[in-house]
Amino acid sequence: MVFLDPSHTDQVLARTRALFGGPRAAPLTERTVAAARQVLDRQRLGWHRYLAFAGPAVVASIAYMDPGNFATNIQAGAKYGYGLLWVVLLANLIAMLFQALSAKLGIVTGRNLAEICRDEFPRPVVLAMWVVSEIAAMATDLAEFLGGSIGLALLFNMPLLSGMAVTGIVVWGVLLFESRGFRPLELIIGGLVAVIALCYLVEMFIAPVDWRSAALHLAVPQIADGQALLLAVGIIGATVMPHAVYLHSGLTQARIPPRNEVEKRRLVRISNHEVIAALTVAGLVNIAMVLMASAAFHSGHPEVAEIKTAYHTLIPLLGGAAATVFLVSLLASGVSSSTVGTLAGQMIMQGFVGFRIPIWLRRLVTMLPAFAVVALGVDTTEALVLSQVVLSITLPLPMIALILFTRRPDLMGRFANRWPTQAAAGIGAVVVLTLNALLVAETFGLSPIG
Repeated sequence: MVFLDPSHTDQVLARTRALFGGPRAAPLTERTVAAARQVLDRQRLGWHRYLAFAGPAVVASIAYMDPGNFATNIQAGAKYGYGLLWVVLLANLIAMLFQALSAKLGIVTGRNLAEICRDEFPRPVVLAMWVVSEIAAMATDLAEFLGGSIGLALLFNMPLLSGMAVTGIVVWGVLLFESRGFRPLELIIGGLVAVIALCYLVEMFIAPVDWRSAALHLAVPQIADGQALLLAVGIIGATVMPHAVYLHSGLTQARIPPRNEVEKRRLVRISNHEVIAALTVAGLVNIAMVLMASAAFHSGHPEVAEIKTAYHTLIPLLGGAAATVFLVSLLASGVSSSTVGTLAGQMIMQGFVGFRIPIWLRRLVTMLPAFAVVALGVDTTEALVLSQVVLSITLPLPMIALILFTRRPDLMGRFANRWPTQAAAGIGAVVVLTLNALLVAETFGLSPIG
């Protein structure tokens, strides 16, 4: 029998309340904590040992299956067939590295990225980073909320504003579970991830995929023309999300506080395994999006680039079932990613400036830009593109900060990045940030790409 250390249980409770901000917030159950301690003490082995630790990477993986990915992957598959599959794979590998670094930062330091920025940077820099990060969180939620609302409106044939109202209520209802601690919300998000994955598994049986050609283009890089390069820039440049980088460190900081360096090492190893598993699922979903779009649209409808157009075009090509499955996956993506985006906004505020606002107020504030966009008659696709540009501008701050902090022995001790990890992170950052710069330049007509 394993006896829990009350001080560590109190730590979990205190940190959870600090994170979620409510007196009702509860940590992981004692049963889950006990199971985790058995693993750390090497008293429990087997694949099921990971279940006590599962959750943070699954939640963070939603950032890589949000409605913005839907639009980009549909355009890539429709216009270039399987030609850009290798770009999706490369983007996913970069995402794995940075999410693993974020999780490690939370486990080793017991603080999230925003908190460390607050402690390590001058006050004016911290306030500027907070404002920029809040703008990024709102831009993220704009894309996610609009995407989910479009899916709901098309699925039930209702006006977009009505779909937005219903989506907002659903997301708020899901967020109510955060007052009960980690597990309920993680299970809901995990269930929505499963829905998205299942939907695209079904699509793979409906769409006539050329698997040999797909496998070839997944492994062999190629860029057909300047427009393909621009689309590759969009896929990679918008892959690593600012809120996901902040969020993952917060999700791991307060779960099972390690009692010594041996436990820290085991927690980091387990976290890396979860990141690989969760981001592999996210990567497969993105690949499946491209495969579906390629099989359905590339031959006769290469101009398809919007979610609404994709839905209406799918009906005569693959049937109503395929189109409905597509919308269900989009709706699950919008609800789950909007929920996670709201939680990330709370964490960013709590970390940078040490206070929070009620979850319903944050949900209302992050919804307002989407309602304003629709009410003013702004094209939703243009709004989605603009939100991605905002994210591209704000991404360098958390990405660079994460690289700087995880390489410092005074913060990370023996867990500071070794040179191969630091080199890979540096190269990944240069790739993503350079492509982000090209994406922003192209948006404003300044790109050198033809």
